[in-house]
Amino acid sequence: MGLGAETRRRIAKRAAQEITEGMIVNLGIGIPTLVADYLKPELGVMLHTENGILGMGPSPDEGTEDGHLSNAGGYPVTLIPGASYFDSATAFGIIRKGYLDMTILGALEVSEEGDIANWIVPGKRVPGMGGAIDLAQKAKKVIVLMNHTNKDGGSKIVHQCRLPLTVQKGAHMIITEMAVFQVNEDGLELIEIMHPYTLDEIENATEATFKVSRTLTINS
Repeated sequence: MGLGAETRRRIAKRAAQEITEGMIVNLGIGIPTLVADYLKPELGVMLHTENGILGMGPSPDEGTEDGHLSNAGGYPVTLIPGASYFDSATAFGIIRKGYLDMTILGALEVSEEGDIANWIVPGKRVPGMGGAIDLAQKAKKVIVLMNHTNKDGGSKIVHQCRLPLTVQKGAHMIITEMAVFQVNEDGLELIEIMHPYTLDEIENATEATFKVSRTLTINS
């Protein structure tokens, strides 16, 4: 089941709270691209994209798009002061050298151990894995944003991923429309419930085993 625009933005806004001053951050395709709209300029965050930009800004106003500026998903972007652009080889060099403080990705499935499957559905045609494997392995922190359930109502947070893996034990945090999970060495920990959902609803919608934080909060 798809998410409405307001819900997608709420997830993105929550993810933006994890970004701190001076970070270099890569935003994946889908919900993660919306995170750029919730970053305060004074934080000095530099957003990176695999097609060769460091210093992306928020989405442009309708009618002001620059056809030469887009993110890796092909959507128009803006630049902040100090931004630069370069070839994809340099963009991937930044990733592979471990310079990214964080990457925020979408996913099809995440396991209770933090395994991520996000690049292919067997039998479906896809353009390729893009930067997903490099990003999930090399970024210092990996946050996954996604629907809590798939179009059939099944959990996307699972015991073990059924789809081909992007990375093993790569996720540090999962944010959905229902909840925020921290991925610890001993498994998933529910740290936040997204209003108006309840703990019972989250338990019923989640296949994976998780524990509830002693400091569990409600995001209203």
